[in-house]
Amino acid sequence: MNIINVENLFFKYNKINVLENINLEIKEQDFLAIIGPNGGGKSTLLKLLLNLIKAQKGSIQKTVKTDDIGYVPQNTDLNTDFPITALEVVLMGHIKKQKSFFGYSKADKLCAMGSLQKVGMEEFANTKIGDLSGGQRQRVFIARALCANPKIILLDEPTANIDVKGQNEIYELLKQLNEKICIVVVSHDISVLLNYAKNVAHINKNLVYHNIENLNNRFQNENEHMCEVELLSALGKAHASCNHPHHHH
Repeated sequence: MNIINVENLFFKYNKINVLENINLEIKEQDFLAIIGPNGGGKSTLLKLLLNLIKAQKGSIQKTVKTDDIGYVPQNTDLNTDFPITALEVVLMGHIKKQKSFFGYSKADKLCAMGSLQKVGMEEFANTKIGDLSGGQRQRVFIARALCANPKIILLDEPTANIDVKGQNEIYELLKQLNEKICIVVVSHDISVLLNYAKNVAHINKNLVYHNIENLNNRFQNENEHMCEVELLSALGKAHASCNHPHHHH
């Protein structure tokens, strides 16, 4: 079943098309990587999916409520010098539902601890976020998004400025979460595509969609995997041919 259907979507900014005729289906339990050059429209598409901005033309249909969408922004606007613990960061995910002014309920705290546990960070619940590594901090932000029990999580560049070990841990975590939750990652990191994503959308004003398995099968014998260069050139060629169907190279 599709969680999100995007049809013939256009987005203009200052009269210039940022996105043109975008069509995309995001299915339950998909692991979709959105890649493409800076300024190609990746973040704009994310904002459209999150209802932060409205498209001028075309439609986005969702079978899930906005509350069912978790979001891990690129630069969390949290000052790392701020004396706040991992648990408190996750509890901030509950603020929307907060009805009392007297702090969080016991149920909220249990839920927040459960979310920390899911990302392997429960032992750091009372650690200040400034004392965590970049990768650990990012896992805390994923825990915050998990608090709402989302059906889909959108992550914008989740591994920017994190070391390789931390990056792999984040992707392994997303892979586990993907057993129950649809994951959509905007990323520059090609290893995501090769090792984790099921589908990839390459966005540069237009969108080219690929199923990773089909790409792999098309390029290789059964016993080999595609390397990054081949994958990138495959995506690049596909993008070139889709944008200029009349030019035969």
